[in-house]
Amino acid sequence: MKEEVKKIIAAIKKGEIAPIYFLMGEEPYFIDIVSDYIENNLLQEDQKGFDQLVLYGQDVTVPAIIDYARRFPMMSERQVIIIKEAQKLKATIDQLVPYVENPTPSTVLVFCYKYEKLDARKKLTKTLEKHKACVLVSDKLKEYQIASWLPDVVKKKHLLIQPKAIQMLVDFLGNDLSRIQNEIDKLALIIAKNSEITPEVIEQNIGISKDFNNYELKSAFATKDEIKVMRIIKHFGDNPTDNPIVVTLSVLYTFFQKLLAFHGLTDQSDKAAATALKENAFFIKEYRTAAQLYPMKKVSAIINGLRTIDVKSKGVGTANASQADLLKDLVTLILR
Repeated sequence: MKEEVKKIIAAIKKGEIAPIYFLMGEEPYFIDIVSDYIENNLLQEDQKGFDQLVLYGQDVTVPAIIDYARRFPMMSERQVIIIKEAQKLKATIDQLVPYVENPTPSTVLVFCYKYEKLDARKKLTKTLEKHKACVLVSDKLKEYQIASWLPDVVKKKHLLIQPKAIQMLVDFLGNDLSRIQNEIDKLALIIAKNSEITPEVIEQNIGISKDFNNYELKSAFATKDEIKVMRIIKHFGDNPTDNPIVVTLSVLYTFFQKLLAFHGLTDQSDKAAATALKENAFFIKEYRTAAQLYPMKKVSAIINGLRTIDVKSKGVGTANASQADLLKDLVTLILR
């Protein structure tokens, strides 16, 4: 996804500007990057007051958008019209078809269609493709993809980041790219340029414990460090609001699923395993260690057991089991 965004921005920098940009999908982060770049860079500041217009889907109609788009610029060679929250136009969006078929060359029309996609069967979708509008489909990144995305974000802030620190952020914030970006922005204001973001930096400045988090719990299970497991489990049980079991179960389920896949690899070298598991090569050593401690049959049993505990955590088949009790079930399931 980041490569598509880079290509769009690179084309704009070269002067290859499309008359229509339709930016859509579940991940608003990449939509905002492209629309913000267009908003901030296509026109000079003294031109924006005359030739740049930002509208919102809930406040405008498609015919009105087309009327604006058919006008000519006043102070520059083009006008820029950005429609934010364009998904609010959903019921009437196909009314854009005639304009897409014959756009005004001096208008750059940008649609920010967030959290969903156009129906591929719709005439508008086919027309956008046929007339070579710039279409970006912004899908949510998988958590494993964030490990390759985040270092670039950090690098732009003149910082470095350790793989363990990346995993801590992902475990705590999931794949919410905007929240992760916000935390990196905060760190860039606090720590010196060219510094490295470490687990200690995250703990001190973001409030994620470097010792009591799902990454550390997963690692403790991977190495069968029972003392460490029990210490983290107790902390989670004492602080259930800060450490919801649904997140813990998700992290462990993903780990043991990948461990099962690791068992089945014919080539278990770091590079081959990292590619097959869609995992950072830094963590393959952990899978190799866990594979020696957990036979394939045991891993299958753990995965099934995690499903059962997940059902219990949702109140099915149990009388309001506490998070502390469910965490103890985890220990019994995995280590006993």
